[in-house]
Amino acid sequence: MRYLTVIRHAKAVPGALGLSDFERPLAARGQRQCRWLRERAADPAGLGAFGPARVLVSPARRTRETFAEALEGTPFVSASLIAPALYNGHHDVSAADVLAALREADDGVSSLALVGHNPTVYEFVVAVAAPTPAVLAKGRYPLAGAIVLALADAGSLLGGPYDLVATFAPPD
Repeated sequence: MRYLTVIRHAKAVPGALGLSDFERPLAARGQRQCRWLRERAADPAGLGAFGPARVLVSPARRTRETFAEALEGTPFVSASLIAPALYNGHHDVSAADVLAALREADDGVSSLALVGHNPTVYEFVVAVAAPTPAVLAKGRYPLAGAIVLALADAGSLLGGPYDLVATFAPPD
């Protein structure tokens, strides 16, 4: 079985600190969220059960830091790629854009994951998951949250619907 794990970046510092949206680093709360997510990524009975995955990461600082602090070096990750198409700071990124980036990285064998931004990750999961995860009921994707969907074992990504398998959301 192959899986697609969709992860929202952890909490970043506010944009009002004179940094561009692209340059915003993780806040202390975000670093705590990454430690929480890392424990699950390293756990073969937790998120780690759904790897190893090829992970696409938005080039924004907060997504790269989330990847580095929460996932890099864990058994969940087999490879990582920076995916400029996932950064929504310059244009709206649609579910179709996310699917196109995933298709480009898909080898048809490995599980896939992405680390991206709201509202893109929210809109993507709502568009492709069956059923819609309860954790999204408030209309927002939890910070440092991970939603795991089942993919067909072979072939291309067809755009869903994909069965919901698991959700992971930090307590804070």
